[in-house]
Amino acid sequence: MMKHTKLMKERIRRVRVLFKELGYNFKESEIHENSYSAGFEYKEEFIGGIYIDKDSKFMEIAFSFSFSSHLGSFIQNKLEDMLRTCYEFGCYLNLFNAEEEIAFSVFSKIYYVGLNFYSLKETIKDFQLCVDSIKDIIKFEDDE
Repeated sequence: MMKHTKLMKERIRRVRVLFKELGYNFKESEIHENSYSAGFEYKEEFIGGIYIDKDSKFMEIAFSFSFSSHLGSFIQNKLEDMLRTCYEFGCYLNLFNAEEEIAFSVFSKIYYVGLNFYSLKETIKDFQLCVDSIKDIIKFEDDE
């Protein structure tokens, strides 16, 4: 059990150091025995969140969108473009449909084995380009 705690502490420390070296700041972090999550920002602009799980060999970087369920057909019409965009940037899309809300998250994964300054920098760059592209895809036009 103690080994897992040391492993988690080292992963969190390593991730925080690399993010700091890239100029990112952490906000609203939560640490539990088995997981760690935090929001991160760059120059006071919220970028996304990270999630570290003790049983996983990779860290997740995520950004979530939320819409009223009344916009279901709008989101459905944009879904193919959103999936294509995620594929283009090496990201994933998780969609959740509840009675009153449609939520989806764009996320990327990076394995700890390959986690270094340059891999994290490029992963975040692709992730941010993906999120920005999806924002453009789901942007409301005046005629919609």
